Amino acid sequence: MIQTNYNPDVLSCLANLSNDEVFTPPSLVNDILDLLPAELWSNPNAKFLDPVSKSGVFLREMAKRLMKGLETQIPDKQERINHIFSQQLYGIAITDLTALLSRRSVYCSKTANGKYSICETFNDEQGNIRYKRMKHTWSSTGSDTKGKCTYCGASQEVYDREDTLETYAYNFIHTDKPEKIFNMKFDVIVGNPPYQLGSDGGTRDMPIYNKFIEQAKKLNPKYLTMIIPSRWMASGLGLTEFRKTMLEDRRIKKLVDFPVANEVFAGVEIKGGVCYFLWDKDYNGLCEVTNIRGEEVFGPTERDLSEYDVFVRDSRAAKILKKVISFKEPSIIDILAVDKEFGWTSNFTGFHSERKNGDVPLFYIKKGKRDIGWISRKEVNKSENLIYKWKVMIPQAGSDGGKKIPDIVLGKPLIAPSPSVCTQSYLFFFTESEIKANNIETYLRTRFFRFLVSLRKITQHATRSTYTWIPIQNFSKPWTDEKLYKKYGLTEDEIAFIESMIRPMDVSQNSGADA
Repeated sequence: MIQTNYNPDVLSCLANLSNDEVFTPPSLVNDILDLLPAELWSNPNAKFLDPVSKSGVFLREMAKRLMKGLETQIPDKQERINHIFSQQLYGIAITDLTALLSRRSVYCSKTANGKYSICETFNDEQGNIRYKRMKHTWSSTGSDTKGKCTYCGASQEVYDREDTLETYAYNFIHTDKPEKIFNMKFDVIVGNPPYQLGSDGGTRDMPIYNKFIEQAKKLNPKYLTMIIPSRWMASGLGLTEFRKTMLEDRRIKKLVDFPVANEVFAGVEIKGGVCYFLWDKDYNGLCEVTNIRGEEVFGPTERDLSEYDVFVRDSRAAKILKKVISFKEPSIIDILAVDKEFGWTSNFTGFHSERKNGDVPLFYIKKGKRDIGWISRKEVNKSENLIYKWKVMIPQAGSDGGKKIPDIVLGKPLIAPSPSVCTQSYLFFFTESEIKANNIETYLRTRFFRFLVSLRKITQHATRSTYTWIPIQNFSKPWTDEKLYKKYGLTEDEIAFIESMIRPMDVSQNSGADA
């Protein structure tokens, strides 16, 4: 039978649309608001700011809670509405369109003082949901900053646009004095900021959500909560200082992490997942971390976010890591090449397909397919000492983290004989003999090895630092998971956890095409 009285929440439908600025489902908004103390909703003096209003869903859901919480203090419904919308809820829209959408969903009118607005006290069209078209401020100096916005780092080549096009110069972060936007002190700042900007001609995506968090902290609210990509925990272009600041900030009271982003934002792919947090100005202590993957909810568990230079997302994994680190063995990065070891990028084409006298094989990946070219030995001028090493190569780009099913984490390893070279497509472990190369490969194929990699690999690329926590072994013999589990004293539960997260790597398996 057709259901004729079904009236879906338009903001739930909107949240399912894929967009660079991800809209937030109402159900998720309420999960985030649940982090805040319940007494806020019965405080008529508390002031709330969404500095990145898109659909107005945060403001709308906060209004619902305040309407209920202030019912006894302000019994008259219309008086209560007027008070909440004019004295407690404030928003900064990210575009002209989202300003109209936000006002429509919050005030029931695209203009705050319109005929159908449910708030009677506004004298202007914007009300407390402001939008002001901003311009980027382009730097003319500095090798790293020239041609970029001094506030957000946007590329002038990409975002210096005519007035009819959106500039993505967000009001909240394009000012030195965000407190002047409303000229008031906020108790709560909450929202879902834009995640990234295209940069350098569109070849790289530059994180921008960190700038909204940093700006919000400058306003010194009592509480701050936002939902952002989780990749800041271990990686991200230009996020090193932000990650350090976040991990060392003991005011982060709660953290809820989703390794699989489309379980939160249906139909939207965000590499590495998403998380939301509660920052409490007056808190100083450990953080309650909850990890949610599908139907499994692990936590909350009290964690020290600053225990390592990156954040180990699951406390069960952190316990295993502690056992391994306690052996105080050297890291395998001692025999791991650096990025672009021989000087060639992944798109290098200065080689030929037919072997000539004096050539060495060059291993590369093109369009996801592995291949071998040839290059004159005389043309290899960097890291010449490694040409004649045996190599166990591993693609830098492989399986990304945050999938619903257990994964193999890395692409399959490849043994390259001496002499040999490669492009940036590969990192490689080097050794002096074929026997040791074969034994290193057995180590790379173990679940144990790839599990430790996964703790630092939150997106598709595995850089050299990703292998920091992998202990070096005696490579005069091959390695198996059973040997490694026994060596490091892992319990049955710990072994089961590793094997629930990491699939076996068969000889025939790849991680994405041939790479």
